[in-house]
Amino acid sequence: MRIKQLHFVRLGIYLLFMGGSLIAYAGTATGASCEPLPPTSGNIVNVDSVSSLQSAVNNALSGDTILIADGVYNLDGVYLRIDVPNVRLRSASGNRNAVVLDGNYQTTEIIQITASDVTIADITLREALHHPIHVMSTDTADTRNTLIYNVRIIDPGEQAIKINPTGAGFYPDAGAIACSHIELTDNGRPHIRNNCYTGGIDAHQAKDWVIRDNVIEGFWCDSGLSEHGIHLWRGSRGTLIERNLLNNNARGIGFGLATSGNARTYPDAPCPEAAGGYVDHYDGIVRNNFVFANEAPLFASNYGFDCGICLWQACGAKVLNNTVVSTSAPFSSIEWRFDNTSVDIRNNIASHNLRGRGGSANLENNIDQASLAMFVDGSGGDLHLLSSATSAIDQASLLMEVTDDIDRELRPVGAAPDIGADEFSPVDCSGDVVVVSNRTFAFGATTTCIGQTSIAIGPNVVVKSDDKLQLFSPMSLFKIGVRIEQGAILAVNPLP
Repeated sequence: MRIKQLHFVRLGIYLLFMGGSLIAYAGTATGASCEPLPPTSGNIVNVDSVSSLQSAVNNALSGDTILIADGVYNLDGVYLRIDVPNVRLRSASGNRNAVVLDGNYQTTEIIQITASDVTIADITLREALHHPIHVMSTDTADTRNTLIYNVRIIDPGEQAIKINPTGAGFYPDAGAIACSHIELTDNGRPHIRNNCYTGGIDAHQAKDWVIRDNVIEGFWCDSGLSEHGIHLWRGSRGTLIERNLLNNNARGIGFGLATSGNARTYPDAPCPEAAGGYVDHYDGIVRNNFVFANEAPLFASNYGFDCGICLWQACGAKVLNNTVVSTSAPFSSIEWRFDNTSVDIRNNIASHNLRGRGGSANLENNIDQASLAMFVDGSGGDLHLLSSATSAIDQASLLMEVTDDIDRELRPVGAAPDIGADEFSPVDCSGDVVVVSNRTFAFGATTTCIGQTSIAIGPNVVVKSDDKLQLFSPMSLFKIGVRIEQGAILAVNPLP
């Protein structure tokens, strides 16, 4: 039997093999949880220069969609303030890497949002002096339903996305940050000032935000302690943080930080056990996240890898089915601190310690001091479980809040759910009509699928670098939502 191997060097290749012929289609390489936003509607304003972009934002009307042509836009001090509701700012191509708004460390804040129902999507922001995106309420109204989607942020001078109220009694609530890539690189790190005043997402007094399916990495300084990759505090409430990948940040995910100060309170008194004392974050769920650190310069920095998931004056938070791994010891993989902290910590895997520093935690079915050998690539950051990880597989408690995993694979696959962010599921690839969906093929794996009639791959399937996926069938169909990474091998063959 002769196998034809296809080595892909780009993402987004869709294949139809039928009757001995192979047809390839280029398409968007996104999983089901990060599909492209629907096409724009309403009034369309096309821009292709800094001046036309600034004019379109300054003169926007509710319902406008501003589409930015591909190119690099050197703002050099120009900033964009969206103060009209129901405005969308997107790239015309949908390719976030093709539209770059560059602050060159002269523009203080690239995009300010002070109105509800604003969408920012499919663009790259780089080198703002302060915050590339700043979401604020006003003195007279809440700012609600902000959507930041498929955005790349590179080397912010301060926090990449800042969320906070500016008027008493009005708040920035019910937003979402999804499918984005936020990073501080070695080139950007020297531009951080004020004792490492930086971080990925930083929200004050914000309620009901969803932060999902993002990659956030590199937030640390040689001297000084960065804020977290994802951080909500000052009385924030009801946050959902799920399916994010946080790499090499000094602190990963944080609910709360302070023990006093100007924090939002709520008339329904959501934390009666605090008896009116200071609470920095109320309720909220952290689930199905990978938090990872392996960079020697981070470990050698002033504060090193401080904590993976940090709960300080957090009341009612739930930390469920996360995987926190580092190749050198952090101060804590997961920690809870201060008297008014009361949290549930269940079904998590940590390579090092769970640390109590005050308050109370309900601990159940967690694995600490976990071996890196449990994972596909524990030293490189692929924290999917191996079949040999028997201490985690089918060992978790069944939780109503956790019905899938980091890859959106449903739980449980076996007799019970797995501990950690990944639900291990062997691939069933033989039969008459074979369908493989919601699956990540892990680094270095070889998988063979044999379909007597057909094989359908997708949606939400990822073939990682150094994987080998072999398909034997009269017809192999690749659906939308399949990503084949650089260095993967795909073999598409007729039945022998």
